[in-house]
Amino acid sequence: MSASVQTSRNSMLGGRVNLHQPLQGYRAGVDPVFLAASVAAKPGDSVLDLGCGVGAAALCLGARVKGLTLVGLELQPDYAALARMNGEENGQDFEVIEGDLARMPADLRQRTFDHVIANPPYFDRDRTSRSDDPGRETAMGEDTPLSLWVDAAARRCKPRGTVSFIHRTERLPELVTAFQASLGSLVLTPLIPRVGRESQLFILQGRKMGRAAFRLRPGFVVHEGAAHESDSADYTTEANAILRHGQGFSDLGV
Repeated sequence: MSASVQTSRNSMLGGRVNLHQPLQGYRAGVDPVFLAASVAAKPGDSVLDLGCGVGAAALCLGARVKGLTLVGLELQPDYAALARMNGEENGQDFEVIEGDLARMPADLRQRTFDHVIANPPYFDRDRTSRSDDPGRETAMGEDTPLSLWVDAAARRCKPRGTVSFIHRTERLPELVTAFQASLGSLVLTPLIPRVGRESQLFILQGRKMGRAAFRLRPGFVVHEGAAHESDSADYTTEANAILRHGQGFSDLGV
């Protein structure tokens, strides 16, 4: 990791996971925690986190389900170095490979996984402004098309394995189209900020060689009340169970 990168240490899952993150640039929030909670992994499964950043999603999943084989692919060297450090400090065997998913590293090309997860850059830079911070821009501004992210995930997924993405609602049509090209048994879970509000994020999951009909789950409400009225996070009981206590969606019957 570059000596010039200043970091902070932040807790997730009520202290079950601690992450070193850059003070400037992209910083993991609740999105990778929800992504990790959506994966119905079991001990002994293998997981690939594409664009793993500092390792938030993979390490949160590893904290919930013991005995996983965790692998991350990260483009940015400083973030890859932090992900390795975070794996070590959290006592998890997390293999982090530095490389570009559009030019898949040779040591990943011959491997497949039970689950592939991704939190791709949210913003199409043909329609939005770029960030001045290189790390944040790489994490948030799309350079590699979503279709290539999905193709890379599907290729690295075992038959009957699952692919799970979290993304912004305006990108749903193109992500569904990309999933349908190589995956089946699609399940969509909208994340609703508050009751009565429109969804801003969603989790889309597919199964390689899956043949079940498309499923739209009820929206998962993140915050209590109609508006933010205090300094507290005001998460719903269900969101707290995921974000603070490390439970998965399946534990909550979602």
